[in-house]
Amino acid sequence: MKNLAQSFYNWYKMSIRNSKYRWVIIAGTLVYLFSPLDISPDFIPVIGWIDDSVVVTLLVAEVSQLMSEFLAGRSRKTSDVAVNENPVIEVTVE
Repeated sequence: MKNLAQSFYNWYKMSIRNSKYRWVIIAGTLVYLFSPLDISPDFIPVIGWIDDSVVVTLLVAEVSQLMSEFLAGRSRKTSDVAVNENPVIEVTVE
């Protein structure tokens, strides 16, 4: 069971990091969460919510990781731009 869970996690992580499949995986996750068809049906009180909580945890963790990498990349791009606080203006008089 541990190998199955680890395999699913690795597949999900690699698929959501692939920009080609990212939105398909996110949309599929949301459809799975709101669909009445689950691995364990939601009408069973605690057992039915376990698979949904695992999927939500995976989704939130990976999307937050992607957002932090995106924001770190944006801050690196803005810090790479040289901002001169005291620009030197040269005036030539003819």
